[in-house]
Amino acid sequence: MGWSIGNSERYKRDIGYGVPAYCDHPGCREEIDRGLGYKCEEEECGCEKFYCFAHRYDTDAHTHQQPTSGEHPDWMKWKLTDESWQVWRDENPDLVEAYRVQLKGMDLT
Repeated sequence: MGWSIGNSERYKRDIGYGVPAYCDHPGCREEIDRGLGYKCEEEECGCEKFYCFAHRYDTDAHTHQQPTSGEHPDWMKWKLTDESWQVWRDENPDLVEAYRVQLKGMDLT
């Protein structure tokens, strides 16, 4: 089993080194992926979020109360357009519509 794409039950989002993302630190827009290289591994923190190198060990800012960074536009576009995600699109029409609203005006071809 690889770590390219998986799912976080805790945060209900895709994870893995194949998933482009933003750092989960509030206000940070550093582009990362949700692979193990960016996952918080601090035992005393336990937040299971993903951080850029500048924020990965700043565990004072890692909290369960803070929202996650949401989905990266490149990832949403991939899920909306790549044929390998057709079953997901068929099974998740509400999320598909939410992605389309968020990406309104962005070229999806």
